[in-house]
Amino acid sequence: MGKIDGTWLRQQRERKGWTQEHAAARLGVSQTYLSLLENGRRPLSPRLARKLQRKFAVPPTVLPVVPTAVSEDAQSLVEGLAAVGYPGFLHFKPGRPCNPAALLCSALKMGNLEARLSEALPWVAWRYPDLDWEWLVREAKLHDLQNRLGFVVDLARQVAERNGEGATAEVLAAVEQRLERSRLVREDTLCQESMTQAERRWLRDRRSAQAQHWNLVTGLLPEHLRYVG
Repeated sequence: MGKIDGTWLRQQRERKGWTQEHAAARLGVSQTYLSLLENGRRPLSPRLARKLQRKFAVPPTVLPVVPTAVSEDAQSLVEGLAAVGYPGFLHFKPGRPCNPAALLCSALKMGNLEARLSEALPWVAWRYPDLDWEWLVREAKLHDLQNRLGFVVDLARQVAERNGEGATAEVLAAVEQRLERSRLVREDTLCQESMTQAERRWLRDRRSAQAQHWNLVTGLLPEHLRYVG
């Protein structure tokens, strides 16, 4: 499914049998403004996009990508993961609906993540293979996060292949190839910057071939990922 635009909005309204007047009232906007939206003469605000998600069951991948939609702290990340349906956090109160691309970007920027949070990141890539990769790859390169993202996508692709999800695996493999061209030489962690030198040495000798390829010191493996079956 592509991004929300005026044509999509009009189609969804007509599918529900709503007039412009009725839809405008349900969305809390004027009929004139709704008409401008449907004709592509006004941009869709993040606030209205969230309303549309509630009224039309819009998947999170078509929400506007707002980099600051998820604060870079553990609690906000938990709430964001709950909002996009991560099974491990469904017992938490979900945060505002957000685009999975923005969620992943915010998570990968964090210096230190608990294991339960870093384990959730490949699930996002696996669950939403149609997220805005163009934006996410660009942001990752801008912040030197391409190795972290590459490893996360690598794990997600392995899960898709194991599950026999060929189309998803193909999309993720293409993203990997794009990130491969800008892979960084310097060593990094998967959001575990406070790791001691002793821990780094221990993991460096025991990490997977994929982690070594992406120059990450991490022990995360596909078999550690839950909720991907």
